[in-house]
Order: sequence, then C-alpha cells, then structure tokens
Amino acid sequence: MLQAVINAWKIQDLRRKIFFTLAMLVIFRLIASIPLPHVNTAELDTLINSGQPLGDLVNLLNLLSGGALRQFSIAAMGVYPYITASIIMQLLIPLIPALEELSKEGEQGRNKIQRYQYYLTVPLAYLQGYGQTITINNQVRLFGDFNFSITENFLPTFTILTMMVAGTMLLVWMGELIDERGVGNGLSIIIFGGIVTALPGIILNAVTASQGGGNVIGGILLLIITIATVVGIVLLTEGQRRIPVQYAKRVRGNKVYGGQSSHVPLKVNMAGMIPLIFAQSILIFPSTLASYFWNPNSSGVVNSIAGFFVNNFGPTSFTFTIAMFIMVVLFTYFYALVLFNQQNLPESLQRNGGFIPGIRPGRNTELYLTKVLNRITLIGALGLGIVAALPYFVQRLTGLSIAFSSTGILIVVGVAVDTMRQLEAQMLMRNYEGFISR
Repeated sequence: MLQAVINAWKIQDLRRKIFFTLAMLVIFRLIASIPLPHVNTAELDTLINSGQPLGDLVNLLNLLSGGALRQFSIAAMGVYPYITASIIMQLLIPLIPALEELSKEGEQGRNKIQRYQYYLTVPLAYLQGYGQTITINNQVRLFGDFNFSITENFLPTFTILTMMVAGTMLLVWMGELIDERGVGNGLSIIIFGGIVTALPGIILNAVTASQGGGNVIGGILLLIITIATVVGIVLLTEGQRRIPVQYAKRVRGNKVYGGQSSHVPLKVNMAGMIPLIFAQSILIFPSTLASYFWNPNSSGVVNSIAGFFVNNFGPTSFTFTIAMFIMVVLFTYFYALVLFNQQNLPESLQRNGGFIPGIRPGRNTELYLTKVLNRITLIGALGLGIVAALPYFVQRLTGLSIAFSSTGILIVVGVAVDTMRQLEAQMLMRNYEGFISR
C-alpha cells in the first residue's frame, strides 16, 4: 500500500488529484468548525458526557459527522441526508417502472436519477435537522437567546435549519468535485475524513480510561479486538466467488470473435456498508422520537412509554444490539438481491454469447447465480451482523465506555481499500499508455 502511494506521488497527474482531495478535506474541516449562531456548546458537551442514552446517541452521530455535531456547526448533519435519499432511490428503482426504465438508459438516465436524489435530499435534510435539533434542545438549553421552535420562533428557527441544509448540500457538492478532480469516491472520502479526525480523540480517551481506571488489560483487549475487526472487514470487503464464463465463437466474414474464457466475480459483501447505515438509521428513530416526549423529572403514561424506548432502544442497549444484528442480516440479503437484479447478469451474458459451463443459458443461469449469491451472502450478512453487534460486547468485555463504532471502522477500512484500488487502477492504465506509446 505504501509503495502504491509512493508510485502515485511520482506521477504529476495523480499527485495533483491527491493534492486536490487533501485540499477538499481541509476545507471540510474548516466548515465543520463554523458553529451555528447562539449555540451553547458547553451544554452539548454536558449531554454527550452524561452517560445518558440520548448522550450515547448524540456521541454516535457526532463520531459519524467527524466532530461537527459537537461544535453544532453548519455541517452538523454531514452528508447523511443525501445518503438517506440515495438509499430511498435505490429501493424505489425496482418498485417504480419509470425509474427502472431510467436506470437502463445509461449515463443520461443515471444523471436524472441523481438529480431526483438532490431534490429529495433538501426536504430530508430539513426534516432531519429539525428532529435532531429539537430533540437535543429538549434535554439541554442548546440555544441561549431563544427557544428553538417552528411555532414560537419561526424566522430564527428556519434560518438555522437553512444554514444546516446549506452545509449539507455544500459537502455533497464538494464530494462531487472530488469525484471529478480527485481520488476515490467523494462522499465516502468526506465521511472518511470526518471519522479519521475523531479517531485520535477516541484512542486518547481509551488510553486515559484504561490507565486512569487501572484497566490496562481492558485497553489491550480493545486494541486486539480493533485490529482483528479491521482484518475481518478487509477480508469481508475483498472476498469474492468467481463464476467461470465461456464465450462462444462467432464468425463474421473472415474474422472469428469470442471463444475466450472469463469469470463473473460475485462479492461476499455486495451490499457494502449500506445495510449497517440503513439498519442503524431505522433503529435510532424510535429512541430519537421517544426522547422528544421524555423528561426524566416528570411522570405519566406517555412519559413512561417514552422513557422505556429511550432506555431500552439506545445505541448501547442489549435490545438495540440484537435488533441491529437481525436487521443488518435481513437488509444485507435484501440489498444484495436488489443490486444483483439491477445488474441483470443472466440476460447480459446471453446477449454477449457467454454461458457458464454445465449450465443452460437463460432461466437456469439465473437460478444458479441466485443460489450461489444466497450462499456467499450468508457469510457476508453474518459478518456484517457481527460487526454491527461488536460495540456492545466490546464495552462489556473491556469495561471501557468509549465511542467504539463498528460502522466507523467499516467506513474507514472500506474507503481506504477502495481508494488504493483506484490509485492502482490509474497507475496500471498509465503503464499501459506508456507501453503503447513506446
């Protein structure tokens, strides 16, 4: 990996792309440090360090936003409204015939679908911004000068929400620029930069907690588990089953086409990190909604029900962990099948004269590929489920209450592997160009 970076640095074009990507990350960190007006960050720190279920939830969201939520900056939501819009569009494509037709129209159709994602991101960002802010404001005095409420203070509340939405859309635009002029997937790089920025603080807190509490063994266990998790995620990300494919010979005039052998790579983790993010978003919703009605110092039926959801469905609860494992496994299967159906591999193979040795083209090929996909997806789904449930058992095993996020580790490792793969592909392409020019 280091040799690939060194080789890429020697190429002027790649060096310019790496510089541009790093510049975008620096700008992102500057944006993440611009707080919204009238924010009382001291109260927010008190909530995050309180050890309450809502504090754990805010701590998790703060980690995934790269510390922007702790500053309550204009980038407090990160790019997650756009990711939510992308997930919704991916789920709607096979359900709505018009969208399915657009997805088959090549680049022009994909551009239209992406434009719809932008349109959907704006209302989702307003909704997430209001729900996230009003929930925190109900527990602590987030804004010192006024009460955050659409009904009581419409203009200042709407202004703050608009600034948060503008920050999200600015990050999405920066991600598009990285796609065009930088290295790697732009949105993933933005999320990667935020999480990596927060990692030193998490490591320092873990070391301090283990030494201060005399739990050195817990700190060593945490380090071993983290390294093992990284290795497991790399194996899960890179694992694939290669299906052999033979292409029939076709004679056109005096030339013979085809006849070569190839393979179709089916990835063990075809769904990537989407099931983790999607399951986490759904499971966080009940506790987030309940926290709006919960007051620890009050009584009543509604308050008791809300308190039950806040205490038992928070990110650090056992119920949340079990539900997270089940939903990640189910979503992994669902999303892998959606992606497989969108690729339409059996029809594509038959159209190009390809076939799997021993399997008839058409329906039999589709059944065979689906059977293989279900088997390897079981490994990927269980692996993702274990990664999702790991934080709960890590904290119980080590006795260290820190922000150990399996989602964050998955994103960091996945983005690093994907970026290095892109760098190697671009260097290989330039080697071919140099060979042809000679």
